[in-house]
Amino acid sequence: GLNNRAENSHQPTRQRERAMKGFRSMGAAQRFLAAFSGISPHFRPRRHLMTAPEYRTEMTVRFAVWDQITGTTGRPAAT
Repeated sequence: GLNNRAENSHQPTRQRERAMKGFRSMGAAQRFLAAFSGISPHFRPRRHLMTAPEYRTEMTVRFAVWDQITGTTGRPAAT
């Protein structure tokens, strides 16, 4: 029924399918998603367990760690 359809759309396989829509080939999508699956949790904290100020603080820390690891400043490059 309707509830089952809603549940299915949130399953990890369905979420990956949605993410693959923007790629030209299935192989490119799978390579990207294989790499990104290890990084994704870093930018997706368990939001429902935090207040808004806690979330902002946590994301600031996480992006600082990401910038340190990747050697970027977190700002878009000037064109």
